[in-house]
Amino acid sequence: MGIRKKSAKKTRKKTSWKARLFRFCLISFFVFIFLVLIGSSVIYYVLLQELPSIAALRDFRPSIATQVYSDNDELIDEFFLEDRKIINIADVPRHVVLAFVSAEDARFFHHKGLDFASIIRAFYKNMAAGKIVQGGSTITQQVAKSLYLSPEKSYARKAREAVLAYKIDLYLTKEEILNLYLNYIYMGHGTYGIEAASEGYFGKSARHLTLAEASMLAALPKSPTNYSPLLRFERSRERQNYVLSRMVEDGYITPAQKQEAWDTALQFRSVRPKEKIAPYFIEHVRRYVQSKYGSNVLYKEGLKIYTTLDISAQINANQAVERGLKEIEERGKYKELPQAALLCMDARTGAIRAMVGGRDFKKSEFNRATQSVRQPGSAFKPFIYTAAFDKGMAPATRFEDSPVAYPDRSQKGGFWRPKNADGKFVGIIPLREALVYSRNVVTVKLLDRIGVDYAVSYTTNMGITSPLDRNLSIALGSAGVTLQEMVRAYGVLANSGKRVSPYFIKKIVDRTGHVFEQAKIVEEQVIDPKIAFLTTHVLQDAVSRGTGTRVKSIGRPVAGKTGTTNDYRDAWFIGYTPSYVTGVWVGFDRETTLRREEVGGRAAAPIWLYFMSKFLADSPSRPFPVPEGIVFRNIDSLTGLFTDEAVAGQTTREIFLEGTRDADIMTYADSTSEEEDEIELLLGF
Repeated sequence: MGIRKKSAKKTRKKTSWKARLFRFCLISFFVFIFLVLIGSSVIYYVLLQELPSIAALRDFRPSIATQVYSDNDELIDEFFLEDRKIINIADVPRHVVLAFVSAEDARFFHHKGLDFASIIRAFYKNMAAGKIVQGGSTITQQVAKSLYLSPEKSYARKAREAVLAYKIDLYLTKEEILNLYLNYIYMGHGTYGIEAASEGYFGKSARHLTLAEASMLAALPKSPTNYSPLLRFERSRERQNYVLSRMVEDGYITPAQKQEAWDTALQFRSVRPKEKIAPYFIEHVRRYVQSKYGSNVLYKEGLKIYTTLDISAQINANQAVERGLKEIEERGKYKELPQAALLCMDARTGAIRAMVGGRDFKKSEFNRATQSVRQPGSAFKPFIYTAAFDKGMAPATRFEDSPVAYPDRSQKGGFWRPKNADGKFVGIIPLREALVYSRNVVTVKLLDRIGVDYAVSYTTNMGITSPLDRNLSIALGSAGVTLQEMVRAYGVLANSGKRVSPYFIKKIVDRTGHVFEQAKIVEEQVIDPKIAFLTTHVLQDAVSRGTGTRVKSIGRPVAGKTGTTNDYRDAWFIGYTPSYVTGVWVGFDRETTLRREEVGGRAAAPIWLYFMSKFLADSPSRPFPVPEGIVFRNIDSLTGLFTDEAVAGQTTREIFLEGTRDADIMTYADSTSEEEDEIELLLGF
């Protein structure tokens, strides 16, 4: 019995130990599984935290360059952070796609986003080197890295890349993956994607790439700098040969096709930036779009901006300014280089056709056509005369060109005494002659007669938006204005009294075809067409026999006016035809004067002529339309009154508003009132 009890005890102990061991192993197993699950979850979280949804890839919107087009839809410039243009690979020749597949991922069409053979090979090489020296990445992994991950070289990043690549391959087709890859990869020299690269290296769309060109581009993704054909041609040729050889091995091309591609001489574009045709115009457009829509939209959303720029006109404008400035420099031998600005606007619509904002955009981006505020001198006078005509006066109305003084405490002696440019006075003179020959004193007297407030309001209505001093000196162009304002206001005269706003952009469209904005031409009749024609008729005389005679050789109806400031710091000519109004300004940026002979007619008018004669060379000559209500009548040259006779030297043909009578033709001779006699005595007249 004792022996049996001992045996039973031993059996129970043995069984108890095994049970405990089993329970321990079971618990350990579940703990292990739990830890594995927890660890896997942590690793999964660490690897994929903050990664966007793969589903977003189908709606992926990469940064695309904004393109700027001329009036005839010719590409003239681009804005971008990354020079990328999207193209569907369905529109690309198959040999282009296959060249990249052979060069970057030969088994692309067979694996599931990961090529384990390449990964294992890269792993052993990296272990042997003690650092990451080879990636072994598939095209799908490159897409994952480029779109979602940082460029750091670490095993954690590679793990994320692998998981993402697998998920991408499950979610997208091979064609969709290739479409992402070929539109996103960096291709050197600031280009992203095959379309931008094709245009950058070969000056053509990827739609037209040959096998030779495609194999050269396919050599770039491995190292765009080292294999750039523009920087390291021999290296790029070695890499191109590798690509072609791989295509033969993969069965995509024959040895004969490889040899033909290898023997093809490639024509590359210059790496130097293309000279910009209209840098000031383009910068004006860029500032506008950026201020209205923001930098992200401008540089990343692939806008298409259709502008009003006429490329031919712009080229002529550039040449005209360069020629005119060269002539001024040869005459003056200035230490500082003078500047010039030119602005051409369609008088009917307000579309800007050409713009020059200075002599060299690379040295100064300051736009003297739109940003510079300068005194217009006598170029301002037509606004005063137009206001007077609208107040009942006529070109035949006469004023006395004689000395005058106005109280002004800021002047020496307490009086302001306006003078004519030639220092002389001619006596009684019609307003036509006063404007044609730019008589300062008559213009001041005219402004005094119609009222400063009235004239300022009238001029503002015509398009001058800069603040104007409310004193008589504005008759001589003392207030600062921009060239664009002057062109706009003269446009009212050219457009039969209708005011239009200058505009540079016809339409802006985003990458989806949505129209952001579209220009609407708004005409506003701000002065009577008859009044506008009275001034235009006089300004035609200013060109044919007055201060603007340098441009009459254009051989077509032109109206215009010169402008020169008293200190010779600014020279202007604003001229127009029935279709276009163009303004030119010449001067220095600093407080420097031109030579005394460099008046508006000599410094600015020739630039206008050089430009307009070429710009309008193929356009028919058209007269200014005469509105209803305008009549032409003979007047006596001595009295200024109507006459039925037409005697050479004694009568003059003049224009009037229909219904004008002799009593309406006034002569404003200086008064001899006691008050004015006292002023004359004080001045010693």
